[in-house]
Amino acid sequence: MTALKNDRFLRALLKQPVDVTPIWMMRQAGRYLPEYRATRAKAGDFVSLMKNPELACEVTIQPLDRYPQLDAAILFSDILTIPDAMGQGLYFETGEGPRFKKVVSSLADIEALPVPDPEKDLGYVMDAVRTIRRELGGRVPLIGFSGSPWTLATYMVEGGSSKDFRKTKAMLYDHPQALHALLDKLAQSVTAYLNGQILAGAQAVQIFDSWGGALSAAAYQEFSLAYMKKIVDGLIREHDGRRVPVILFTKGGGLWLESLADTGAEALGLDWTCDIGSARARVGAKVALQGNMDPAVLYAKPAAIRAEVARILAAYGAGSGHVFNLGHGITPEVDPAHAGAFFEAVHELSAQYHQ
Repeated sequence: MTALKNDRFLRALLKQPVDVTPIWMMRQAGRYLPEYRATRAKAGDFVSLMKNPELACEVTIQPLDRYPQLDAAILFSDILTIPDAMGQGLYFETGEGPRFKKVVSSLADIEALPVPDPEKDLGYVMDAVRTIRRELGGRVPLIGFSGSPWTLATYMVEGGSSKDFRKTKAMLYDHPQALHALLDKLAQSVTAYLNGQILAGAQAVQIFDSWGGALSAAAYQEFSLAYMKKIVDGLIREHDGRRVPVILFTKGGGLWLESLADTGAEALGLDWTCDIGSARARVGAKVALQGNMDPAVLYAKPAAIRAEVARILAAYGAGSGHVFNLGHGITPEVDPAHAGAFFEAVHELSAQYHQ
């Protein structure tokens, strides 16, 4: 494989010295970019775009061409590829988000689910990873990702997005053995899927636990964290002569950082409700931290964006182990110039913390 020209993202995840704080952004290939919207229109719809490796590569690289400050690319895909490959029938309803043609509601449904083979059943994702790695030519590292078992389970049981997760939580309390069977199958699937991405060329991986924060403390440990730990234990951690760092991101998980840091992951993603300085004091000797600006700050003027970047950098303080990011994905209505101001501010203002 081509040598990496910019490895500061991987170095920061391993808490090695860097010249400036590296930055990438969740959903950096997305609807806020006119070039993304043009490619998506060419593909016809989101699922067709995601399942076309050449077009997925095109939109993955678009933000890097526009913003030379970005220190990583993230595979363009969706967290719901695994349930789709299990036969749930993913589709997107305009204005409604993702939906599934089939829902999981019983132990019999769960036992009938296959564990997808990454190359056979999710080959379009592996092809996208290989295509992106080739086209990047070592510019920056490529991040692969998956949803967490708990988060994937909520979509499979609810049949789509949910505000209260009533069906999944009813299963959790009424039929915990059924939910554990589903989560175990999903953990096996995610492990195989992420290992497939690593073998295809992903140089770091992130597990998105988007809905872990909806659980009670006890339920989080048993039904979300335990399965993420299982995945971390099963991942390929060295490939192409380099460590492959793992980032765990539980939105709303600030209460449980110590437990997250004990999983063996290299880094924890933080949402914007968490103070990064406090988080570093709690777990920073064990893991790197990623985050954590409120995505809504990008609606403000560049001077305000810059001030918030300065505040977060100062809260983290000197030294490596910080990857700057938003506390969740960028939203479609953001002005692309504001994203550019954000990236410029991070590199410019962080240099003083890496003397």
